[in-house]
Amino acid sequence: MATITQTQTTAATESAPLKLTLAYQEEIHEEVLAYKYSAYLPVYDTETTFPPLKPFEFNDRGLVANKEKPNLLSKENVPALKVINLTPGIGTEIRGLQLSQLNDIQKDELALLIAERGVVVFRDQDFKDIGIEKQKEFGRYFGPLHIHPVGAHVKESQELHNIYLGSDNEYRNRRRGNRLTTTGYHSDVSYERQPPGITILTLLSVPPTGGDTAWESQTAAYARLSPPIQALLENLRAEHSGFPQAEGARRDGLFVRREPVKTEHPIVRVHPATGQKALFVNPGFTKRIVGLKDEESEALLKLLFHHITFGQDFQVRVKWEEGTVALWDNRVTSHTAISDYNVHVPQEGLRHGFRITTLAERPRGVNGLESRWDE
Repeated sequence: MATITQTQTTAATESAPLKLTLAYQEEIHEEVLAYKYSAYLPVYDTETTFPPLKPFEFNDRGLVANKEKPNLLSKENVPALKVINLTPGIGTEIRGLQLSQLNDIQKDELALLIAERGVVVFRDQDFKDIGIEKQKEFGRYFGPLHIHPVGAHVKESQELHNIYLGSDNEYRNRRRGNRLTTTGYHSDVSYERQPPGITILTLLSVPPTGGDTAWESQTAAYARLSPPIQALLENLRAEHSGFPQAEGARRDGLFVRREPVKTEHPIVRVHPATGQKALFVNPGFTKRIVGLKDEESEALLKLLFHHITFGQDFQVRVKWEEGTVALWDNRVTSHTAISDYNVHVPQEGLRHGFRITTLAERPRGVNGLESRWDE
C-alpha cells in the first residue's frame, strides 16, 4: 500500500477497539526525533464507516458580529496586539492574541474577519498544546466538524485530519510524481452537499525552510473577470466530485469510510455574512460545467483554473513558524501546500499538523441559484 509504512492493531478506547494502520515509522519519532506530538501522528481507522452527510441548518457566526470588530481588534483590550494585512486583498496576520482565550463575541468577529480577508494567520499560539477536546470545541463554535472520507487522522479523533509529509511517508508527493509541480489549488472537500466554511490548520512540526502554504482570493478572482463573463458564470453550476479521490484511495489500498458524492454548486457563490460574490470552482474537485458541451466546459474551466493558479496579485504565501495557526474560509479562497523541502532527512524534512474543518451552508449563488444533486 503506497502510503502505509507499518501496520498495528491498537485500541482507540477500552470499550471500542479499532484496527488502526500507522502512516509513519515509530522508530524515527522515538529514536531520531523524540517527537513531542506523537499522539497526533497519522493513522487510518480501517473499520469505521459513515453514512452520507445529512442536511443541517447553519447560521454563520459572522452574521451577528460587529463589523468594526472592537472586541477582537482593540488594542485597548490587548495592548500587545499587532495586526497587519499581508497583501491588500487577502491575508491578515495577528500577534499578541491567543485563540484559546477568545470569548464568543471575539469568535464571531473573527468569523467575519476570516470571511473578509480570506485567511487569518495567528502567531505564537498555544493552540497545539491545549488538547484534542478543546481544539475540537473551538472548531465546533463555527460549525459541525467534518470527518474526511479517506484521509489519515489523529489516533484519538477522526475529526482531526492529519497533514503529514516526511521521510517515512511521501504519499502526498508521490501522488504528484508525474507533474512538474507539487502545488494544487483546492477548496477543502468542495464536493460535499454543504461544503466547508472555516478550516483551522495547526502545524506541529515545520521544516526550517520551505513548506509554506499559499491562498488565493476567489472574490478577487471573480472581480477581475469581465462583466460578460461574470454574467455568464452567475447562471451556471459546476459539478464537484469526490469519486476520483475515493477511487485513488482504493487503488492505493486505503480505506474509504464514507462513499463519495458529486454535487452541482453555483459557479459564483454569495457569502452569507459579507454578501460578496466569489468564484466557487477549484482545480482539485471541479470536473465540468453543467449544461455546456464538453469542449465549452473544458475551455471555460481551463480559463478559470489558469486564472486561479497564476493570479499572484491576489494570492498570499505564508511561512509557518513555531506556534502558527491559520484559519481560512473555503467559500472565498482556494489554497495549496508548497512541498519544496527535502523530505528525505528526518530532522529537516518533516511537515506535520492537523486540520479541523467546519461545515457550512448549502451554497447559494446570484438570484437564489442553489446547489443541487441526485438523491
